[in-house]
Amino acid sequence: MFSAWLPFEWIVAIRFLREGRLQTLFIITGVAIGVAVIVFMSALMTGLQANFIRRVLSAQAHIQLLPPKEAARPLRADSTAAAGMIEGAIIQPPLQRLKSIDQWQAVATQIRAMPEVTAVSSVAGGSALAVRGSASRAISVAGIEPASYYRIVNIDQKIVRGNAQLKATDILIGTEMASDLGVDIGDKLRVTTASGAASALTVLGIFDLGNKNANQRSTFVALHTAQSLLGLPGGVTSLEVTVGDVYAAEVIARRITAATGVEADSWIKSSAEFFTAVSAQKAANTAIRFFVGLSVAFGIASVLVVVVVQKSREIGILRAMGISRGQILRVFLLQGGLLGLAGALVGSAIGLLALLSWQHFEINADGTPLFSLVFDSALFTAALLLATLTGLGAAFAPALRAARLDPVVAIHG
Repeated sequence: MFSAWLPFEWIVAIRFLREGRLQTLFIITGVAIGVAVIVFMSALMTGLQANFIRRVLSAQAHIQLLPPKEAARPLRADSTAAAGMIEGAIIQPPLQRLKSIDQWQAVATQIRAMPEVTAVSSVAGGSALAVRGSASRAISVAGIEPASYYRIVNIDQKIVRGNAQLKATDILIGTEMASDLGVDIGDKLRVTTASGAASALTVLGIFDLGNKNANQRSTFVALHTAQSLLGLPGGVTSLEVTVGDVYAAEVIARRITAATGVEADSWIKSSAEFFTAVSAQKAANTAIRFFVGLSVAFGIASVLVVVVVQKSREIGILRAMGISRGQILRVFLLQGGLLGLAGALVGSAIGLLALLSWQHFEINADGTPLFSLVFDSALFTAALLLATLTGLGAAFAPALRAARLDPVVAIHG
């Protein structure tokens, strides 16, 4: 029906595929299975990685700027030193005192100007003791500016009771600490630091960070409150930074250090084992896709080699009728491309169905999905393109062999 407007190469290619229906069906099925595996594994791995990254980075910044550590310097003998004085052989590292980042406002402004940076927030943090009656707990106090800090760590979305709109006399605590100390919204906690500074703070909100240790120790107060408690008037102990591309955090951290002179640690460096696991997962996914694609290519190539042998006489007749080698080459390349495309369409549909089934059946105890899957149209487009190109590449050797057939030998062979 369509032969009136289809080019000659298309007519012959489709005819060859139709005549070998069983072979065509088997290779399309093989390609479909391969593409379905690629689509399913790629979407699953991407969703799993995104879930891991989200869980790890939702409670911390991508990059953290810290004040320089103090180092011990040996006392050198000079001309005024007493006779016989020598330098000690053992030098102990000094106690790291709580100190502020020099000129942190200027540094923060400089970092905000970088195009890769999405948010910057200052934090005054240190250790303290929370006291409620006869009970006490060692805590980690983080003084924050809510408007900027909640863009980095979404504490406001992790509140289970109360709210996160901090004022000077408020404190946010974790669920485990609230249970241990027997406090709830509106109750008072006395927070005391090692220097003797103390303040009575009202529990404004109770959060759940999804980590028991963090819920036992972490607390958040207003920046000025922490500065007063920790003896840091106007100072901060760290600058928290988030970036657009989390995998480029280490490169950006080095750039920040070079530009500002302040030590910057990325999550890639501080969570090296986790990053290695994520990288290994990505490498495994790439290897799976490569070997599946390779098996698809060999499957298409083997079928087309058989077709060339089976159709040698027809190819010889076509060549004797004046059909050029280029046209014969295109006939078999078209067959490879059509097999790849047809298999990719079926495989993408199977992969999508498998993903929907996974999301429906693999759920948490509360009925929510195990983790979110992103149905990216680019993934399906890439699968179609990859399978079609694989089909064309696999068809090249058989097509070249068919184009080189001597028409006389082919007809009489």
